[in-house]
Amino acid sequence: MGYSSLRPSGGPPRIEGMRTVVVVLFDDVQSLDVTGPLEVFAGAEAHSGGTYRIRTASLDGAPVRTSSGLALVPDHSLTEAPAAHTLLVPGGNGTRRPDPRLVDWLRAHGPRAERLVSVCTGAVLLAEAGLLDGRRATTHWAYCDQLARDHPAVEVDADPIYVRDGHIATSAGVTAGIDLALALVEEDLGRDVALLVARHLVVFLRRPGNQAQFSAQLAAQTAQRAPLREVQQWITEHPGDDLTVESLAARARLSPRHFARAFQAETGTTPGRYVDGVRLEHARRLLEDTADGVEEISRACGYGTPEAMRRAFVRALGTAPAEYRRRFHTTVTR
Repeated sequence: MGYSSLRPSGGPPRIEGMRTVVVVLFDDVQSLDVTGPLEVFAGAEAHSGGTYRIRTASLDGAPVRTSSGLALVPDHSLTEAPAAHTLLVPGGNGTRRPDPRLVDWLRAHGPRAERLVSVCTGAVLLAEAGLLDGRRATTHWAYCDQLARDHPAVEVDADPIYVRDGHIATSAGVTAGIDLALALVEEDLGRDVALLVARHLVVFLRRPGNQAQFSAQLAAQTAQRAPLREVQQWITEHPGDDLTVESLAARARLSPRHFARAFQAETGTTPGRYVDGVRLEHARRLLEDTADGVEEISRACGYGTPEAMRRAFVRALGTAPAEYRRRFHTTVTR
């Protein structure tokens, strides 16, 4: 399906002038760090018809090869690239030993962009250029400790999928760049345009930036023993059931004390925290994808009362369920 199908049938979306998006390319870049956000901006451009001008640029204007072997041909050399409204710096293996000329170019040109954006370990390049000093930032979870160690002036937050600090936005690994790009499109053109682009790409409108990089199931390790794995699966499939330690221990045929110790040893988290994460994710999906009431959702997810669910949302996401639904419900007028 082509992007022409995204063009509006009614009035035009909110547009505030042309925005040039410049994507920096280098050898061993992660291809999805480039193409994920690029597809979001291209989809928004197809819908709005004149908002984004997308350009790619490498140091010498020469083609680059991504870490997966894909060859990318840039539009410009960095020295000839147009002034960027949004300067996007992807990550990948090429950030481990970056060309000093690339870091120097970012140091000189990064502050000139109205928005400076990194995906994955692109944050490492921004930090090397001194552009993240005194700022809060994130990167791929596997490199957060290294970023904090090598650049102590950067306040590294390993949990969120993306972080905004002033005009600089940094995102976690790979697909989190799509979430950040959708957030920027929503900021520029409104929620309806971002929704249409998200639907075209078959992704959620966008996950909130303070959502954890891992889902509860991915954040925790898979238990080695079959009874504990079965309990993990049971929790995921029955978030509204009795999921106390005593109930789960009985399902695993262990004493509560033995179960709690074994579960944490094999998954890296306590049963209570695992249950909390699964219930929160289930509640989020119901708020995003259904018209069910908050009271009904709170019961379905095991919270019991809307107030208990509200406290869980505020604690984990910094927003109440009603506000979360207002921002992220996926209903869109066709």
